[in-house]
Amino acid sequence: MLDISLKNFETELINASMQQPVLLDIWAPWCGPCKALGPVLEKLEVAYAGRFKLAKLNSDEQPEIAGQLSQMFGVRSIPFCVLFKGGQPVDGFVGALPDAEIRAFLDKHVPSADEAAAEEDLLAAEELLAEGDADSAIGKLEDAVALDPANATARYDYLRALLRAGRIDDAREAFEPVAQQVIPDPRLTAAGHWLAAFERAPSARPPEALSAAIAANKRDFDARFELAQVLFAAQQFTQAMDELLEIVMRDKTWRDELARKTYVAILEVMAKPAPKAEAAPKGALELSGKVATAPSDPVVDQYRRKLSMALF
Repeated sequence: MLDISLKNFETELINASMQQPVLLDIWAPWCGPCKALGPVLEKLEVAYAGRFKLAKLNSDEQPEIAGQLSQMFGVRSIPFCVLFKGGQPVDGFVGALPDAEIRAFLDKHVPSADEAAAEEDLLAAEELLAEGDADSAIGKLEDAVALDPANATARYDYLRALLRAGRIDDAREAFEPVAQQVIPDPRLTAAGHWLAAFERAPSARPPEALSAAIAANKRDFDARFELAQVLFAAQQFTQAMDELLEIVMRDKTWRDELARKTYVAILEVMAKPAPKAEAAPKGALELSGKVATAPSDPVVDQYRRKLSMALF
C-alpha cells in the first residue's frame, strides 16, 4: 500500500496500472466509514497475493485528484474507491462495503490466481528467450498456456518458440484449440499460416524447380505460393512476401485471397511487440495512460506500403 499525491500520481498509479490493477482508496481522516473500510482493503490486498495493488489518497491533502475523479464518476461522498487498469480508471464503488461485495467487485477486473501465475511464466519466458535458453522458455510458455488457455499472448509466444525450434507437431497441438475461433486473434491467425508453411515445406518441390516453373509462366500462382511457403518456413520473410506480392498484383482474389492473408501473416510474425509502459515525465494531472506502441521497423513499414499500393 502506498499514498498517492500529485508527485507520484503518474508513476505509482497511471503507469503502475499498466502492469497490474491498482485500487485507489479515496479517504479522509474525519471519515468514519473510511476508517472501517481501510483495514478490509489492506487484508484483501494480502489475500489476493499481488494480483492488485492498493493505493490511498487523502482527499483533504490532494483535492485536485479527488475532485477530478469524483466529477468523472459523479460521486460526492467518501470513501470512494476507483480501480485503475491499463492506465485508465475503469470502475469504482462508494461506501464501506463488506468483504464479500468488494471481492465480487475485484473479481470482475483482477486476474485469477492462474492468470497471474501465467503472466509470471510469460515474463520468465521472455527473459529466458533473451538469454538464448529456448528450451527452458518453451517450458515456461507451455505452463503459461496450461494455466491460462485464453491468454492469446502466451499461446502466440509459445507457438512462435515451438516453430523456431522446429517442433512442428507440438505447434500443431498447441494451435488446434484456437484454430476455429469465431473472432480470431490476428497473432494466432498469423501463427496458423506460419505453421501451415512449415507443414507444407517438406513436401514442396525444390526451390530451383519452382523458380523454373515461375520463369516459364509468371501466372503459375500455385508455384509462386508453394515457393513462398518454403521461404516463409525458412524465415526468409521478405523473399516470401515478394512472391506473394506478385500474386496479389495479378489476382487479388486468388484462392480466397490466400496470398494476401499469408502476406499479412508474415508482417505480423515480423512485427516487434509493444514495449512495456515507461514512466511518464512529471507534469500536470492526466488520467489517460501513455500508450505503448511497438517500435517502427523500416522493413515491415516498407512491405506494408507495398501491399497497400498493390491493393489500392
